[in-house]
Amino acid sequence: MNKMRAVVKTEKGVGLIELREVPIPEPREGEVLIKVKAGGICGTDIYIRHDAFPYYPPVILGHEFSGEIVEIGKNVEEWKVGDRVVAEPHSKACGVCDLCRAGYSQICPNKRSPGWGIDGAFAEYIKMPTHLLHRIPDSISFESAAVIEPLTIILHEVVERGNIEAGDKVVIFGAGPIGLLAAKISYLSGASYVILVGTDQDKEYRFELAKKIPVDIIVNVSHENLIEKVEELTNEKLADVAIEASGSPKAISQLPDVVRKRGRIIAVGLPGKEPVNFPWEKAMFKVLDLYFNLSSSHSAWVKAIALLENKKIDPDFVVTHKFPLEEWEKAFDLVELGRCGKVLLIPQEQKYFRRN
Repeated sequence: MNKMRAVVKTEKGVGLIELREVPIPEPREGEVLIKVKAGGICGTDIYIRHDAFPYYPPVILGHEFSGEIVEIGKNVEEWKVGDRVVAEPHSKACGVCDLCRAGYSQICPNKRSPGWGIDGAFAEYIKMPTHLLHRIPDSISFESAAVIEPLTIILHEVVERGNIEAGDKVVIFGAGPIGLLAAKISYLSGASYVILVGTDQDKEYRFELAKKIPVDIIVNVSHENLIEKVEELTNEKLADVAIEASGSPKAISQLPDVVRKRGRIIAVGLPGKEPVNFPWEKAMFKVLDLYFNLSSSHSAWVKAIALLENKKIDPDFVVTHKFPLEEWEKAFDLVELGRCGKVLLIPQEQKYFRRN
C-alpha cells in the first residue's frame, strides 16, 4: 500500500498529535490528488492542539496550502496533472441548504473543512474536489500561494464585510500574520491611517514585519495606554474602524473604546473557549456596527489571486520560518510563543508513487 507522512491529531484531548505514516488518499469521481508544496500553520491548528476548536479525529491537520495536481479522478476534464493549485476549505458543504444556495457555503452547517473536519494538508498529499480549486499562475511561488487562504480571510472579512473605505482610520488588534495582512489590505482599500496594537511578545518579529508595510503607528500595550494613544493620534476623534485579529478577550473588551460613534468593529480573531466580557451597553450607546465573520467567500479567493498576480501584494513579507513535516512540533511551539510571522511546513520532495 502506498504511504505518506502526515501530522495527525489522533484523538480528542490536549496534545495527542503525531507524525504518522498513513495511506495516500485516492481521488474519487470529481476529485484530484494534490502533492502539497507548502502548508501554513494557522491559529486554529494551535487551538486544535489544545482541544479548543471543533475537530473529528483521527484527522490530518492543516488547511492553508498550495500544491500540484498529480492524479485525476473519474470525470475530471477541466484539470490536468501538473496544474498548480490552491483550494477553498469548504469541503462537504451540502450545496442545497439556504446558505449554500445564497452563496454562503463557507458557513454551511454540513461543512467539514480540511484540517479539522476531514484530512488536511500537513501531509505529502491531499485530495480535493475540483469545484473548490483555483489555478495559481507560474508567477506566484508555491510558498506565496500557501498564504492565499489567510489573505482571503482578510479580503472577505475586512473588505467585503467590513467595508474599509478611503480615508478610514483603522486600529488593528493583533500583530500576527492575520493582523499584518489586515494592515496591508486596509491600505490598499484606502485607509489613511493604521494603528497596529500588540504586546512585548510581538517585538522581536512581528513589529519588525509591520515596519516593512509600513504601518503608521505601533502601540505596545505591555507599556502604553492604548486608549490614550488612540485619542492622541486622532485628536480625540477616535478610529473609524477597529479590526480584532488577536482573539484576546482583553482586547475584545476594549473595542468600543477606540472607535467613534457609528464606527465599525470587524471581528476576525477567535478567543477559543475563553469567556469574553464585552461592554454591550457602551457599544449600543455609540451605535456601533459589529461584523462577525467566519472563513472566506469564493469571490475573496478570486480577488486574492488577482492581487498576487498583479503584484499589488506579496504575502511573503509575513513568512518568517519554514520547517519540514518532521519538525512540526518545533514549528507549532514557535507559533504558540508568537516569536514568528507565518510559519510554513514544507514536505520534502519524494518521487511520486505509482498506483498498483
